[in-house]
Amino acid sequence: MFRMLRHQLHPGVFLFFVWFCHLIGHQKVQAGNCWLQQGKNGRCQVLYMPGMSRDECCRSGRLGTSWTEEDVPNSTLFRWMIFNGGAPNCIPCKGGETCDNVDCGPGKRCKMNRRSKPRCVCAPDCSNITWKGPVCGSDGKTYKDECALLKAKCKGQPDIDVQYQGKCKKTCRDVLCPGSSTCVVDQTNNAYCVTCNRICPEVTSPEQYLCGNDGVTYGSACHLRRATCLLGRSIGVAYEGKCIKAKSCEDIQCSAGKKCLWDARMSRGRCSQCEETCPDSRMDEAVCASDNTTYPSECAMKQAACSMGVLLEVKHAGSCNCK
Repeated sequence: MFRMLRHQLHPGVFLFFVWFCHLIGHQKVQAGNCWLQQGKNGRCQVLYMPGMSRDECCRSGRLGTSWTEEDVPNSTLFRWMIFNGGAPNCIPCKGGETCDNVDCGPGKRCKMNRRSKPRCVCAPDCSNITWKGPVCGSDGKTYKDECALLKAKCKGQPDIDVQYQGKCKKTCRDVLCPGSSTCVVDQTNNAYCVTCNRICPEVTSPEQYLCGNDGVTYGSACHLRRATCLLGRSIGVAYEGKCIKAKSCEDIQCSAGKKCLWDARMSRGRCSQCEETCPDSRMDEAVCASDNTTYPSECAMKQAACSMGVLLEVKHAGSCNCK
């Protein structure tokens, strides 16, 4: 079949067909990618075979064969080939032991490692950053400066951005949010900058209803987020559907993977995600919970809450004996 198609189709179309057929049987690239050539733009072009190690790719000794080490989805490979002029971080098999012609893409640069192999490392352009102090990232972590955040973004956290200048805070006091965003305190008392959506679409299905942790029924997730934003602190979702007058957790049906925890103080139930295991805790991760017990971490507190079936919340960071 392939022999017949080879004579009938244009060479470029035939190569694309072979590549596409190969993708059908491979959901995810398992190793590096082997390419037939490196273009003048420094990028790898004409995919030969995905899921190949560098040694396997370069074993043929063909001049022009190149290799990339990124483990990326097939959709990314397709986008590189069709829209980006080839794959970045291209390492030629022959004459590729230098950084010459290695295109690492934006925010990265080529650097020779200890084994004298070219490798792309994160090197974001920080020349235009005016604020030199610490910043709070959208992941709730404090970075020593915006450049450090950009490096973390490059190394595998593409969704993080700067929320506000200064260290991450547990209160909205002294938090200056950029633009039209508003400071909101979440359920763990961390301050975030969010943009309030003041208009929500009309509710069209009862399946959209959510019962908030405040005992109020909201028409949709949008309506709950809007209320959270205007209030300035997190409301959170108790469970899906309208709020009911529950006498115990037996009256509340939680979605898969969640367990009902009873809030004795408010006589309300709340569906929570129960974590099976917690990572090893550090000394600075201890929290004082609403039952006046010190737990080694917030995760350990949630584990205890799930085992007891009662709602526990963080009163403050550190030991209960410290305050």
